[in-house]
Amino acid sequence: MPSFTLPRAARIARITRTHKVGIAVLAAAGATTGLAVTAAPGSAATTAAHAPAAVKPVSADGMPAVAGAAERPVKASVVDHIKVTAVAKQDRVAEQAASRSTDRPAAPKKYTDNLDGWIRQSLDIMKSKGIPGSYEGLHRNIMRESSGNPEAVNDWDVNAQNGIPSKGLLQVIQPTFDTYHVAGTAHDLTDPVANITAAANYAAHRYGSIDNVNSAY
Repeated sequence: MPSFTLPRAARIARITRTHKVGIAVLAAAGATTGLAVTAAPGSAATTAAHAPAAVKPVSADGMPAVAGAAERPVKASVVDHIKVTAVAKQDRVAEQAASRSTDRPAAPKKYTDNLDGWIRQSLDIMKSKGIPGSYEGLHRNIMRESSGNPEAVNDWDVNAQNGIPSKGLLQVIQPTFDTYHVAGTAHDLTDPVANITAAANYAAHRYGSIDNVNSAY
């Protein structure tokens, strides 16, 4: 059979058409594959699996940080500061009150104006001066000497005959009172407290204590 060769232009045109058909087929195949890949199950999961993991914050000890944990210590610190400040203020107020109490002079002790009060006042003065004696010792001797009368005067004994009668609760003569008078008491022989303390002072020097006196002294 005689050979027949297409003209060059026809060959080019034919090749071009063939190529176009092939390219179209390849394009269609590529589109189908792309659709298949897009719709393939697990593709989203695969993408997510390869996506970088979110970084979670951790605390200083390596444990996962809890939301709001950073604010809690700050809030607790503020509350503690308020408590400490309140306690310090209370301490200052207490110190100031104690200071005022210390600076304020103590109110003078009050005594009743009777034999009991005179003895108790005398005992406090005797204690401050180091003069011994007890309530019982004073009361016992007072009742024997004057029956509790601060104005009692002995006008019959030897002292009275010598012009210096015994006077007061514990029947003290003036020279004895002047010698043993206790500072801080009235300089009056018949003053109840002055008379008792001077007599107790005299008895302490002569008998060791007014408690040791059981008769005229």
